[in-house]
Formats: sequence, structure tokens, C-alpha cells
Amino acid sequence: MCKVLKIPRSTYYYELSKQTVDDSDDIISHKVVEIFNMNRQCFGTRRIKYELNKLGLKVSRRRIGRIMKSERLVSSYTSLKYRTYPSPSNERNIMNNLGRNFIRKAPMEVLVSDLTYVKVSGKWHYICVFIDLFNREIVGHSTGPKKDSHLVSAALSAIKHDLRQVQMFHTDRGKEFDNYLIDDVLDTFGIQRSLSMKGCPYDNAVAETTFKAMKTEFIRQYNFKSLQQLKIELFDYVNWYNNIRPHGALGYMTPKEYKKELYINCLEYC
Repeated sequence: MCKVLKIPRSTYYYELSKQTVDDSDDIISHKVVEIFNMNRQCFGTRRIKYELNKLGLKVSRRRIGRIMKSERLVSSYTSLKYRTYPSPSNERNIMNNLGRNFIRKAPMEVLVSDLTYVKVSGKWHYICVFIDLFNREIVGHSTGPKKDSHLVSAALSAIKHDLRQVQMFHTDRGKEFDNYLIDDVLDTFGIQRSLSMKGCPYDNAVAETTFKAMKTEFIRQYNFKSLQQLKIELFDYVNWYNNIRPHGALGYMTPKEYKKELYINCLEYC
């Protein structure tokens, strides 16, 4: 065409280089989101930059990263991880009196507890549960924005069973379990205290296993927008966990069915 029009090729390339592409923030952001969603949400900054280049948009990976962060775009190749922080542990001279004896013969004989984390509207929140070792039933739970003793106390207060049945309370050495309110309850009802060895999750394996199931079946299934939504969904999950979900350790009975079976057998032998 340059020969037909009788113009130098250099003139063509000069005019081409003068053409500007509208690379305003709105256009760039829209294109980044569009490329991300059209590609199974698995593209990172490198691949998005390559796609933008094909559209004639020269954008740095740093700028793409800022846009992805503002739009909360996380590649499926990037696992959003909880950032751990060093925290003081409970150094009280209390032995592991449970001794990994997770098989119990009576309801509410031994309770175990632990905490886990969950994202709520972009911020970390925490869940505390109390579990009856007899039938793996979640007997108390709470959730809140802080990982502290008040969260544990709220979960303890939510237990609707007779605490006079409880013989032992076992947890890890998290500082949140070093709580004078908990001590008062344990002293009042004569409940023995048991703590895991420091840095040994196997000593509290039932609680760890319960949270693994909770993360897979519950936490990762939702995008929580508020603490109120988390509380409602957690209440629904606990109800499902206790009454509907079959448990492998219970011969694939639900926790409530397992307890009911105990009472039926007691009536027959009595």
C-alpha cells in the first residue's frame, strides 16, 4: 500500500507509533477483570500482561497486580493462606491427662476444644468449638473477630448439656485457653484440666480432624460477607454435622444416632 500511495514506509510506521491507546484506569481494570474471568480465573499477572500486550495495551505487572488486589482477583494457582503470627502459649504446669485416649464410653465425659480461622469480608475471624469425645458431637460453638479468651468463654456458655457430667477438659496450649473464666467453671464443676504437649497437634487429634472436615465442608464453600452471616451458616452447619452427617469413627452413624443407640441399649439391658 505504501508503494501504491507513494509514501515512504517510515512515514507509515511513524504515524502508527503516534496512535495512542486509551489506557485509562477504567479501561485497563475492565480488561484485566475480563481476561481473568474468561480464562477460568487462573491467569496471574504474567499471563494477563501477555494478553494485554496482544490488545496493544502496555501495562506493567506491578500495575496489574494492584488492579487484581483492588478487585480481589486471586488466581487458582495461588492459594490464599492464613498468615500466622507468633503468639505466647499457655505455659502452665498442666499435664496431658487425656493421653490420646479418644475413645470414651459415656456422653460428656471428656470435652476437647480448639480454634480455627475464616475470612469474613476480607478480614480474619475465628471459630471455637467444643466437642464431646463420646460421639464427636459439637456441643458448643462461637465465632468472632478476635482470637481470645472471650471467644472460648462464649463457646463454653453455649453448651446446653449438664456440665456436672464432664470429667475432663482438653485443649492445646493456646493462650486463649488460659482464662480465669474457664478456670472458675472448671473449679465449680470439678472438671479436670488437660493440655497437649507444646507443638504436638496429635494430642488434640479429634479437634484437628473436626476442623479439617469443617474447612472442607463448610468454610471453603462460602464467601462470608458479614459476621452475622457466618454465625447463621455456622449454626446451620453444626446442626447438619450433629444430626445428618454420618461419621466414619461412629460406624457411619450421626453423632445423635450414636448417642440414641447408647440409650436404647441401656434400656434393653436395664
